Amino acid sequence: MKRVIENEVVIRESQIKDAKPLMKIDKLVWNARNSPQIPVWKSRTHYLRSCPPDNQLVAECDGIVVGCVGWRPPTMMFANAHAAEIYVAVHPAYQGLGVGRKLIESVKLHTRRRGIKKLRLRVLSTNERAIAFYVRCGFKQEGCLEREYYIEDRYVDDILMGFWLL
Repeated sequence: MKRVIENEVVIRESQIKDAKPLMKIDKLVWNARNSPQIPVWKSRTHYLRSCPPDNQLVAECDGIVVGCVGWRPPTMMFANAHAAEIYVAVHPAYQGLGVGRKLIESVKLHTRRRGIKKLRLRVLSTNERAIAFYVRCGFKQEGCLEREYYIEDRYVDDILMGFWLL
């Protein structure tokens, strides 16, 4: 049964205190259908090193953290310092209610203010729901790494998508 959001979803900058609820969301969200490698956080410190609050926004509803969007440099090369690779995770009970769209729209504004010109992401070809969501948010497919992963006894393509913030 889907949850009904009674109050407004608030998007805010992530804080250190958000690490534990975000680690729980990661456990609920990521699986072999949507990720080539499921994140396993050894500790809160390990999570914060990989997902620093300075590079993450959270969605909060009724004081509960229900999702996040984060960004990081796609490579360590100066030549693509204008771009950021994003990841999005929304608690399953809040998926399909506009939380993800609000996170994407917020990260577009937030990263643009930081001088980022392009957002990019990677999504498994088997994750059709996510691909459709990203297209609705304005992302376009820019490439495909065919048979990039071998997951659950089959090869899966890695779809590269991008959105220009210009």
